[in-house]
Amino acid sequence: MRVVIGDDEALMREGLRALLGDFGVDVVATANDAIALRQAVAAELPDLVITDIRMPPELQDDGLRAALDIRAAHPGIGVLVLSQHVQRRYALELLAGGATGVGYLLKQRVGDVEQFHADLVSIASGGTVIDPEVVDATMTRPGPAKRGVERLTQRQREVLALLAQGRSNAAIAARLVVSERAVVQHVSNIYDVLGIPEHAEDHRRVLAVIRFLGD
Repeated sequence: MRVVIGDDEALMREGLRALLGDFGVDVVATANDAIALRQAVAAELPDLVITDIRMPPELQDDGLRAALDIRAAHPGIGVLVLSQHVQRRYALELLAGGATGVGYLLKQRVGDVEQFHADLVSIASGGTVIDPEVVDATMTRPGPAKRGVERLTQRQREVLALLAQGRSNAAIAARLVVSERAVVQHVSNIYDVLGIPEHAEDHRRVLAVIRFLGD
């Protein structure tokens, strides 16, 4: 897997390079601002881009803007955005339009190196990974429910939360101590309750996650 890293902190860039090198990942370029990140991606066309959100030149959400531009220009490149804060809006912007091959994780998640590497592989392969803390914040957020999520059973909500974290059916089954067949049935029922029809051009899991986070 070929990766480009964007972060204005040299320690974070080099730390990620060293960590990924232990897994045989080839970091082909690094960038310390959003402009250089776009240029590096255009030159290298990696499998995956890892970027911070707050980066020069504006030190606002330049990294997120760069990630969205990269996805628009190169939809086959996976994009992982790292953040220090739980922001549901960032996850929704990445997932807009049913985008696949995207992730939004808190920087502290890098500490679990095995899971972090697994998440990178999933994103580069077209999967979607949302940080568990973002999912937990969504589950506990007060306010009126919308668009069908409130009609899900507790078990269905647990399954949907794990879907949002990018977990496979097998991983969900192991986590909830149920059969994989039961997970498949729960997922199918979630689609029915949320009114997400089966269309070849739509990624139903992503649409379900968008519905979950957006509500």
